[in-house]
Formats: sequence, C-alpha cells, structure tokens
Amino acid sequence: MAKRDYYTVLGVEKDASEQEVKRAYRRLAMKYHPDRNQDDADAEERFKEASEAAEVLTDKDKRAAYNQFGHDGVSGAMAGGFSGGSFSSIFEDVFGDIFSANGRGRGGPRPGSDLKYVLTLNLEEAVKGCNPTIKFSKLAECIECLGSGAKKGTSPVNCVQCAGRGQIAARHGIFSMQQTCPRCRGRGKMITDPCPKCHAQGRLEEQKTLSVKVPPGVDTGDRVRLANQGEAGAQGGPPGDLYVQINVREHKIFTRDGEHLYCEVPVSFTDAALGGDLEVPTLEGKVSLKIPPETQTGKLFRVRGKGVNMKQVRRGAIGDLYCQVVVETPVKLTKEQKELLRQFADKTKDEQSPKRSGWFESVKKFIDATE
Repeated sequence: MAKRDYYTVLGVEKDASEQEVKRAYRRLAMKYHPDRNQDDADAEERFKEASEAAEVLTDKDKRAAYNQFGHDGVSGAMAGGFSGGSFSSIFEDVFGDIFSANGRGRGGPRPGSDLKYVLTLNLEEAVKGCNPTIKFSKLAECIECLGSGAKKGTSPVNCVQCAGRGQIAARHGIFSMQQTCPRCRGRGKMITDPCPKCHAQGRLEEQKTLSVKVPPGVDTGDRVRLANQGEAGAQGGPPGDLYVQINVREHKIFTRDGEHLYCEVPVSFTDAALGGDLEVPTLEGKVSLKIPPETQTGKLFRVRGKGVNMKQVRRGAIGDLYCQVVVETPVKLTKEQKELLRQFADKTKDEQSPKRSGWFESVKKFIDATE
C-alpha cells in the first residue's frame, strides 16, 4: 500500500510551522494511541503513520529532503519504518511529562494551591485603608511529621516496584514508554509507618487568622496578595499564596467612579432660585457649597480634592467630589402657600423659564411641520 502524503496525514499545510505540526500530531496521537484503542489494528496503524509523519516534518533536514524528493528523499532514514530513537524524542517533546520518563512532576514535590478570600469593606474603609483580621481554613503542613506523612522518627522508603523513580516501563507492541507506577502512584516513595496525626497525608486542615493590610484607595475587584499563605505543598513543595479579593459595599450617599465620588444634593425651590450656601458631606467631614441664583436641577458642582486618593494602588491622583443639584418640588402645601404660588405663576414671564418656553416652541414647530 502506497504511503500517504505526510502533510495529508497530519492535516496541515506545507508551510505549517513546527509548532503547528506538533499540535496536529498531538491531536492524532491522543486519538489513536494504543492505550486508548486496545486490539484495534487500524488505530495502531494510524498512530504509526502519524508518528512517522511527525518525525520527518519536525526535523529540518528530513523535511527539506521530503519537500524536494517526497518519500524517496527520506526512504533511507525511514527504512523499515520510523526509527525508535527519533520517535521517542518527538513523542516526549510533544507530550512532555505526561508519558515520558523524564516527567518528575507527579512523584516530586508539588506546590500548594492558591486560595481566594473575599473581603467586603464599606466605602470609608476602602478609601482610607484598613487592617482587618480574617479567618479561613486551609491545608497546612502537619507539625507532627513535618509534612513527610511518616511517623515521627521514621522516613518514607523507595517504592519496591519502581525503585523510587515513580514510573515503570510498559511495552505496547513495538513501543516502549513510561507509565506512572501503580504501587506508589508516581510518588516514588512508600510510607510503611504512617503519621498517626495526618494519616500519611502530610497535611491537615486548620483554621488560620491573619491581619490584612489594605492600602488606601482599593476598589471592588482589586486583590491583595499574601505570599506563602495558601495551602501547604505536597511532598515538601512550597506553599501557595492567599489572594484577598476586595468587594466594596454600596454607600447610602456616595457613588464611586474610580478616583471620583458623586452625590446628589437636594435643594429647595427657593434656594435654587435665590441662591445660598449649603453644607454637603464628604468622607472627611462637611464642606460649604455655594449655590448661585437660578441654579437648575442636574447642575454639577465640583469640590476639588475630596474624592479618593489612588496614589498607593494605581499611582493616580486624588479625585474630586461631584455634587449634583436636585431641585425639590414642595409637597403638602397649605392653602395660603398654594395661593402664593398661583400669584407667583401669574407674574412669571416666559423669558424667566427659558427651557420651558423653548421646549414648547420646538413642539409647536414640530406639529406645524407634520400637519
């Protein structure tokens, strides 16, 4: 049976990069690997075919010869099928420590997991900074066996099946590859006398209390990293980190947008019309805000430097406070007040309500144009 084109076998273009070739080979090798397709001759043949194609197309010299002369250009190097040494190299290169004998991640020390803690603050705490105390659970190193899992005074011994390597050789037809040792599960060590406190786990769950330094200016979504405060590593691995994620509660008065604060300031009808001085709140106390005569609702007034200091968290500037005027219509009027307002309305001219008169003029023009 004639050999298929190597590029067709892997499903890549002739100008495919080496990484694209490896990705294509990985996909096919995982699909047709003998471990996954036992007693399937067709799958084994496709696995061999993909491996042979990958060996050629990931070798610069072989690929150049193949591109120029086709299968004849590499027939000498590939006589009798692909070479075992080259196949082992390409297989381990693509799959790393998943299958290869060089993988030490399973049996060796493993770093501990990172942890996340959601810390909810009020706006004042987030803006000014604080040092709250948090409590959480985590896997910590067993103090009895110091993380070894073996009873105090003893030590783990090499696995008798893999001799401490964590992996054993397994043959599948013409292939020889490494697999995780089933006896020690890749650790390479066996505990003959387990620690009575952690039952050979080397780690125990414990309650931890920490003080967190929250810098001024944090906002929802920001994180504070506490190095080495995550879960303890396995087999002597380093501990993970603890990430404290900030969540800021909504405030009754202020709305925050980055370094700036916003608030609504209710103003009476008479103060808006005649002007006056109002006291408005800030996170540092009250300040006086001058309302000029004839102020309209929605008007924004800026109070400089009364926002959020972002210098420590984002190297920004100090924000401002924006006060939005909301003119209140009086309610629960007495008969006398209503009469006074009617008299006021009778004496009000159109030019004293420019927005109202302008709006009605625009409406009149629109209606006339549509009739």
